[in-house]
Amino acid sequence: MVAQRGGTGADLAFAWPTNEIAVMGAEGAANVVFRREIAASDTPGETRQRLIKQYQTELMHPYYAAERGLVDDVIDPGETRRVLTGALAMLREKHAAVPERKHGNPPT
Repeated sequence: MVAQRGGTGADLAFAWPTNEIAVMGAEGAANVVFRREIAASDTPGETRQRLIKQYQTELMHPYYAAERGLVDDVIDPGETRRVLTGALAMLREKHAAVPERKHGNPPT
């Protein structure tokens, strides 16, 4: 049995090295995560830009997501077809038990 990726329902998740993976963009995240540091700075604009760049380089790359199990592998774009073909072949015989619906969608 293949475990589903939390929250997305995906069996497998792959990323390219250039993907940016995050809940929100770096600008919005910096405003939330670093708001006290930005407010306390003598140059809040420069501090904010520095922290946005830091957030992008340290937290938004696919290797960070892979370390936390959010993606299964970071693949070379040239290998995408081979990787996806292998993944689909692995999942070909998968059968997921679907719970019965309590309420259907009756025809009108």
